[in-house]
Amino acid sequence: MFKKVLIANRGEIALRIVRACKVLGIRTVAIYSQADANALHVAFADESVCIGPAPALKSYLNQPAVLAAVEITGADAVHPGYGFLAENAQFASAVRAMGVEFIGPSVEHLRMFGDKLSAKAAARGAGLPLLEGSPGAATSMEDAMESAKRTGFPVILKAAAGGGGKGMRVVESEEELPRGFNLAQEEARVSFGNGDVFVERYLPSPRHIEVQIAADGKGGAIHLGTRDCSLQRRHQKLVEEAPAPNMSDATRKRICDAAVALASDVQYQTLATVEFLLEGDDFFFLEVNPRIQVEHPVTEEVTGVDLVEEQLRLAAGEGLSLTQDEVQISGHAIEVRVNAEDPWRQLPSPGPVTGYHEPGGPGVRVDSAIHEHAFVQPYYDSLTAKLIVKGRDRNHCIERLLCALDEFVVEGIQTSIPLQRELVDGAVFRESRMYTRYVDSFLAERSGKK
Repeated sequence: MFKKVLIANRGEIALRIVRACKVLGIRTVAIYSQADANALHVAFADESVCIGPAPALKSYLNQPAVLAAVEITGADAVHPGYGFLAENAQFASAVRAMGVEFIGPSVEHLRMFGDKLSAKAAARGAGLPLLEGSPGAATSMEDAMESAKRTGFPVILKAAAGGGGKGMRVVESEEELPRGFNLAQEEARVSFGNGDVFVERYLPSPRHIEVQIAADGKGGAIHLGTRDCSLQRRHQKLVEEAPAPNMSDATRKRICDAAVALASDVQYQTLATVEFLLEGDDFFFLEVNPRIQVEHPVTEEVTGVDLVEEQLRLAAGEGLSLTQDEVQISGHAIEVRVNAEDPWRQLPSPGPVTGYHEPGGPGVRVDSAIHEHAFVQPYYDSLTAKLIVKGRDRNHCIERLLCALDEFVVEGIQTSIPLQRELVDGAVFRESRMYTRYVDSFLAERSGKK
């Protein structure tokens, strides 16, 4: 096992990794920007190193500064968390060139799954179902039009190197395609330095289903059940739950088997999430996130498996800690992302936290990066805390969650909690009828009523 892990991240995930390392007896190094000098992950790590000014490009995304911190602290492994450099193949390669372990997949797999087209090719090779669309990048508007006509409108244009909803355009008709294609290409080029886009059949109201997998790099892989992440706004998840509700046992088995088949086929190592779109009982491969996910706690709560600990063990070459038969799903868990933002307009709300109270009671967990007197920085993602609640079944979990949301107090800044409480308490969520664009329609209807 590793002796010292440098955590190349910040916020609640950095603190989460610190805790997992302490359980395993591993010393930790926190890196921080000048703005994060008083952050919790810095306070609780064994060592800390300032790597630059507040802007992420000059600190958390500054590869030479992070690598220098690895060298001067003598860390023998780097955990990238999620975001920032977590899926950066160049960074992973540089870490390993130093003789230091990168706690994540191989450089080959980071490249494979960092590009949506190569990820689709890998999924196709493993026999996973795919949405119809262009066979590769649409190099011209004429290519895009040919693929769109063959697929049938509506279609969606996606950036090959994209994520977070950038470089994506829904096109309803032939007339809309030229403008949509140009906009998607330009946004992809500006956001990712790669203007490649492809065409895919558009599903108007799918569910977003994930399968958590763990693999040993030798073809051995297991799944740890499903998650539903359909409550999204502008392609950003707001609420996640495990296991995915309103799903037949047969469909659940097929989707989990498909995720494991992909991991085994490419001989993947460590944790990943295989994402799908589900429409009725039909599911289609979406992408692979080759890292720990923001929503990993709901899987931990229903399986009893510490996923960060599992990730550390796999990176250290210890192999899978359990077999598929040993994975047991118990109860139901829901996570709410507490974002520092206007709940109705999604505008960032940085600033000082003047009052803070976390909910408690049976089945309630809070993974937080803030506290009373903390300052929410304007330079980074708006996620400040995660509220995770477990119940004996879904209805019980929802009632516990509503009580916890009422008890969660964050003063001085705005948070997403009021919106999430309305969503969770609504009939659509209670009846498991949500889909990926539901929040957009909910907000439009709510605004119209006012």
